[in-house]
Amino acid sequence: MLLAGGQGSRLYLLTERIAKPAVNFGGKYRIIDFPLSNCVNSGIDAVGVLTQYQPLALNEYIGNGLPWDLDRTYGGVLTLPPYQAMNRSEWYKGTANAIYQNLSFIDKFDPDYVVILSGDHIYRMDYAEMVEAHKANGADCTIAVFDVPLEEASRFGIMSADETGRITQFEEKPKQPKSTLASMGVYVFSKDKLYSYLIADEQDPASQNDFGKNIIPAMLANGEKLYAFRFQGYWKDVGTIQSLWEANMDLLGSTPNLTLHDSGWRIYSRNNARPPQFIGESAVVRNSVITEGCEIYGTVINSVLSPGVVVEEGAVVYDSVLFDDVTIRAGAEVHYTVMDGGTEIGANAKVGKPIEISEGITLVGGELNVPADTVIADNVRFGREELAKLTCKEEETV
Repeated sequence: MLLAGGQGSRLYLLTERIAKPAVNFGGKYRIIDFPLSNCVNSGIDAVGVLTQYQPLALNEYIGNGLPWDLDRTYGGVLTLPPYQAMNRSEWYKGTANAIYQNLSFIDKFDPDYVVILSGDHIYRMDYAEMVEAHKANGADCTIAVFDVPLEEASRFGIMSADETGRITQFEEKPKQPKSTLASMGVYVFSKDKLYSYLIADEQDPASQNDFGKNIIPAMLANGEKLYAFRFQGYWKDVGTIQSLWEANMDLLGSTPNLTLHDSGWRIYSRNNARPPQFIGESAVVRNSVITEGCEIYGTVINSVLSPGVVVEEGAVVYDSVLFDDVTIRAGAEVHYTVMDGGTEIGANAKVGKPIEISEGITLVGGELNVPADTVIADNVRFGREELAKLTCKEEETV
């Protein structure tokens, strides 16, 4: 259950016409791409997205869920706005009330566990690991936590936990925090326990119907088993202009804190499956076409690079055409070459000759792993047979 109905008032002009989860991020993504992609990568294929404030752009963006492989006959993704029931009609009054109003959606799938997410954070996380920890602890609720600087702790729900990870204290945005373990707004609940507390909370006229302010404190006061799940990766709450800017800047630098280029945990988007190109601080690029997903740290001149090409620092590519997912390792040189996809050129290898002195184009096949320090001549065809001969010669030499 993905909570995506927040107004995001601290983003000011950016959320005048759209909900916060629909705000752009990283050049081609929306904030909601991250929790949705996390769901898919974690094996969760039934997702309810709870919308409320300015839902049109968000609903249109999610559509039938195809970009995230959530266009399913059973399950998939479904947007859940507030709706009129037989005896009442009301907006979501808080995060807990939003889930309460959609218990019938959860009932359709009859789960043992319910994962509840916020739709306005930038991070990559395997929720399956968290669910397994929840089951192993026999927990009633597991809360993902992130260690934040003490000076920022008052912005978050802060908890203390014992050596086993069991939560002993929880405060929502404390003025004087006693810990730096911040709630990430990611929860795993055992379904029956979730239902009982949501129903009780709905019957309390004094409640603010909020997980952090009401549900979690009530469970803790009643001695329920609440456990913290420590998250070690990158996580950023982008609820302010400053934090949104910082998260975008974290994509930059020679060793970015946040990467969009991990093929093992892709962030899916309606725009395209490839992340934007990245041009490193040490890179030199002139008169070239650099497509999506490329990472350039070396020199690329007068060349055309297909999606996913990596040119490491110190490598040079001149007058060449490189197909998808080619990797040119540090110190390697590629001149006047057409190279098929998936090939890796090892460190300090040399492919072809500069166009001014070359006798013709060098052609390199695909899915090859060319060893370091290899020299491939100009005006030749270099494929699997040539690589095998080269490898045999190296073995004989050894």
